[in-house]
Amino acid sequence: MDKMSSISIAIAWCLAWGNEREPNDLTNQMREALNKGEELPEKVKALVKQSQELQNLEFPDTLEKLKELPEKYPQLWNSQIGLVYGGATKIKQYVFEAAKLPDFRGASALLDRINLIDLPAFFGEYKNVPKSISISQWLKNNFPDLEAALIPELIIYSTGGNILAFCPAVFVDDLANAIEKRYTEETLTANSCAVGAKFKLLEIRFGLLNNQIETTFWLDKYNSHLHHQLIEAYFAKSDVNDSVQAFKERKSFNELVGKLASLFNKRRSGNGFINRNSRSYPPMFETHPYLKRDEGDRRSAVMKAESLPNEPWFSEASARKRIVGQISKEDHSSKHWYSQAGFYWEPNQIYLPSWVHKFEVFLDDNELANQYYNGCKNPEEARSLIEIGNASKPNGFVAYIYADGNNMGGYIQKIQTPQEYQEFSDDIFQATEQSVYQALAQHLHPHHLNNIKDQEKVQRNGHWIHPFEILTIGGDDVMLIVPADKALAIAKTIGDEFEKILLNKRSDYKLDNTYNPKVVHRYQADKQDVSGNQCKLSMSTGVLITAEDTPIYYAQKLTEQLLKSAKKQAKDLKKYGYYGGTVDFLVMKSVTMISYNISEFRSNGLTKFGTGKQKLKLYAAPYTLHELGGLLETAKALKDAEFPRSQLYQIRSLLERGKQTAILNYRYFKIRLSDQKAQELLKQQFEDAWCRPKDPANNGNLAPWMSLKEVKEETEEKVTYETIWRELVDLYPFIEQSNDKSNYATSQQPTFKV
Repeated sequence: MDKMSSISIAIAWCLAWGNEREPNDLTNQMREALNKGEELPEKVKALVKQSQELQNLEFPDTLEKLKELPEKYPQLWNSQIGLVYGGATKIKQYVFEAAKLPDFRGASALLDRINLIDLPAFFGEYKNVPKSISISQWLKNNFPDLEAALIPELIIYSTGGNILAFCPAVFVDDLANAIEKRYTEETLTANSCAVGAKFKLLEIRFGLLNNQIETTFWLDKYNSHLHHQLIEAYFAKSDVNDSVQAFKERKSFNELVGKLASLFNKRRSGNGFINRNSRSYPPMFETHPYLKRDEGDRRSAVMKAESLPNEPWFSEASARKRIVGQISKEDHSSKHWYSQAGFYWEPNQIYLPSWVHKFEVFLDDNELANQYYNGCKNPEEARSLIEIGNASKPNGFVAYIYADGNNMGGYIQKIQTPQEYQEFSDDIFQATEQSVYQALAQHLHPHHLNNIKDQEKVQRNGHWIHPFEILTIGGDDVMLIVPADKALAIAKTIGDEFEKILLNKRSDYKLDNTYNPKVVHRYQADKQDVSGNQCKLSMSTGVLITAEDTPIYYAQKLTEQLLKSAKKQAKDLKKYGYYGGTVDFLVMKSVTMISYNISEFRSNGLTKFGTGKQKLKLYAAPYTLHELGGLLETAKALKDAEFPRSQLYQIRSLLERGKQTAILNYRYFKIRLSDQKAQELLKQQFEDAWCRPKDPANNGNLAPWMSLKEVKEETEEKVTYETIWRELVDLYPFIEQSNDKSNYATSQQPTFKV
């Protein structure tokens, strides 16, 4: 069994099951052997061998060879296997429906529990979690025959908020319905979707095949229509130089997953399916204008939680979010309000995963506990944004981090087997999770709460907490809330570690190409590795630094816009050969700072037009990971040198007056510095690092400006200049001085010559 892949066992299981709804002697023997870890029966070994042969079949390069396959492998042609894909949809609509962190936390924890615990438990997969009687009983009550037809090896992946799994063909609709029903019964209002289809076993290896195999679209027709727009779009020929290779990559298991993705979108839109109820009418709880509503003002309230602060009103859906949020944070002080309501749903009987608990296990496994805890013992989980903001310097500010993977779609299109899908899913989830834990361990320590003045939270003073909130880690998605002063360093480490972990896992993720760092990166202080040791996959991140009392739903929308901006930058840089991560960030010190989207704010408020062809951008975001590291180094150098903040603000205010005015003001500021070390600091950390001219023969600089990489002076487009100075000033309050300032500062604050 050790030499058998789980995919081979899954295919053998479906072959052994056949087309009946009841288990047979062979499947009973197989289940018993798998549960006990014993050797499989001989008949099962023969089926496993068939599945292994299927995955190793040579690709037929002509239609004639394809037509021979049903005769050579009749069982692989005549037998069917089910494939099901499903998960939650419109997740942000459900999670950010309310206005308070405990509700967000509970909604996210409930979805995580369904994704990571409940759905794998359908297959008997518990992963060190105590076996949940409720899930097994739930299946028996709702889908009596389904549990016996499922084994853990059928799961291809279930870690990214979605599940992809094999099943006996006769149970395709049952499994899809069970996935949707579980989400609805547990959350009441979260949207979900699941679809399934039956495929011939040969299609697992060679993609979709017609029942009359001789009519299948194959290589001869493909080669005669290579330049047809539909052919190029469907087979993604533009991404592969070899057209035959493009055809083989598409005509594989990848095509089956593509069909399920299409069915998923169709069902999510409300279209009907044969033998399945339509999703045209999602869960809805009507209200009335004269009835009391819950805090989200969406549904009729059914109870008043008198033991909670401010005595909030809850509908049952919002009550579930709040109690799950309390359980996930092990907040036992005020949970009896839920039991007093008399709801039939019992969350205490269901295991709830905790990201903080997983983080603590990671610290122990990687010998990082001493570094992180720094002498503190048994810190609690943060319970509010006020507590996270209390750990920031200055106090009262938090940062929202929203990260998402780059180039995932293009990489997935080249995956050809279920085994590769399984390995890819595990690799991405582990890299994402471990990179987050590594970043938190590297940049944070437990925080001792003090000077909290909020009347509802004042009793928390004196407690030690983990100063962060992990809203979710799903596949290649990450949503965090951290102290504002550590946010950009954490975001950079997540991006760096994600690529590093993947490169260490297997060579398939390595990209064998080079790029010119002088073209890609604006920060030129450090040399970049151009040996081609890039990762094909990376992370783009949006970071919003704001006050702790900023409405979370509003902050989430802005952070999502920043993420889209970072991903656009990553896409633009691919044409220069750069596949690494990018980060866009914004420091918002007041809620009224932006009343519309960030792109319009930057275009209308931070973009000026000078004389001639000059276009001035008073910002430089988004940044590559290397540039972000340089920005933090430059900001730290200015902080260590203790430059007068009034002068920093003055230079920023004069940026709007034009390129020449800003340059003259900056040089006047620099010359007036009485300290030679301070002048040298500006030259090394700012001018030489950021403001070098494009022409190597030119020894001057444009400080505080730098010209864009895509300047086209021969056209009528305006020449664009940008500056990091505004972002340096915005970050200045959140930058901590180094313990050793000998490399930067003098014994006294820089003064100015009269």
